[in-house]
Amino acid sequence: MASKNIRKRFERALAGEVVEHPVYAVYDWFVKNRPAVDWESLFDLGLGQVNHANLIRHEHPNFELVETTSEHEGQTRRDVRLVTDKGELHEWYLGEWQQEHFIKTPEDYKVMVRALEGVRIMPDEKPFKDSELAVGDGGITIGQIRGLGMGRTPLMVLQIDWVGLERFSMDLAYELPELSELLEVMNEIKLEEIRQAVKTPVAQIKLWENLSIETLGPVYYGRHQVPLYKQILEIMNSAGKRLCVHYDGQLKAVSQDIAALDIDGIDSFTEPPEGNMSVAEAREAWPDKFLWVHPNLRWYQMPERQLVENITRVAHQAGPKRFCLMISEDIPPDWRKTVPIVLETLDSLKSD
Repeated sequence: MASKNIRKRFERALAGEVVEHPVYAVYDWFVKNRPAVDWESLFDLGLGQVNHANLIRHEHPNFELVETTSEHEGQTRRDVRLVTDKGELHEWYLGEWQQEHFIKTPEDYKVMVRALEGVRIMPDEKPFKDSELAVGDGGITIGQIRGLGMGRTPLMVLQIDWVGLERFSMDLAYELPELSELLEVMNEIKLEEIRQAVKTPVAQIKLWENLSIETLGPVYYGRHQVPLYKQILEIMNSAGKRLCVHYDGQLKAVSQDIAALDIDGIDSFTEPPEGNMSVAEAREAWPDKFLWVHPNLRWYQMPERQLVENITRVAHQAGPKRFCLMISEDIPPDWRKTVPIVLETLDSLKSD
């Protein structure tokens, strides 16, 4: 991978130095899972890479995961059973997409509580060190905390990974006791995960929130998320670590709450129509936070002049400090043409 000083540029940007040559980087997930893209040619042109390394290991004595795969309508179906002595839960996926969630009834919440009892959590720095060696000067590694669920805070794990939007919304609104009990257990586990993760050498830790504020709402955000973030930040700040949250959705309703939290970075920030804040509004709301800007995918389908204008605009509005651009939601259409255009545009900003 050609470095193009990407690691140093990332480190300077994260440290708050003036960004003279903005970084444009891709998530490692796409590099691993989109083999049709000629990644090496894009790296040679100056594209960077954001790696993610899990920082902890879990030992769960009270459940067993059983996975099976089959073919379904030309795609791979993956079934997952979570088996405990108090019952079992089931979910399944078609290709990359989840079709059914573990929790479907109040009793299922109790089964998950049993599954999580007795968990042991240990720090694991090997994935981070291996990732840093692999990415070299071509990017950076950010820590993540993966276990059951996808490395989010517990409320987001329940909404997205384990319960599903419709059932979760009703159970939260009616303050289902079984949900509250599980959430309390999961919050304590999350804090212990953070305590163990900060023992590793990583500087930045990401929570894969995928916050859906139009569903959760600012009231529940303030009631559930803000207090937990404060506890997480207290642990991380004491250890000299920084927190990044994957917030790619509509944030205006909680922009002031976010501003009041010592979150270091907003990952995969996206302008309308996916989001509802412009980069200029984000920078005004959060002058010191790092903006990991995700250019809207529709921009790549515009005439070249408009793509260049948009990239130039967001770079100027996000700057002069603490930002980068990224490929974090999907591969840009016509990537052979459009990714080099973005790189050339950002390269031209060096002489502005």
